Amino acid sequence: MYAHVKDSCIGCGLCTNLCPAVFAMTDAGKADVLQAVPAGMEDQVRETADACPVDAIHVS
Repeated sequence: MYAHVKDSCIGCGLCTNLCPAVFAMTDAGKADVLQAVPAGMEDQVRETADACPVDAIHVS
């Protein structure tokens, strides 16, 4: 599974709080993906994507 943060990210930091192993904030104040989703974290990443207030996280 892979995650991608779209340009619509508003930099609220929710994803980095919910799943810091996969998401981090950039110097530009937007979220970014650190790595491919590790095995066993798929549900956590899906829940994080669902929680994004602007639907900026795409998982595939």
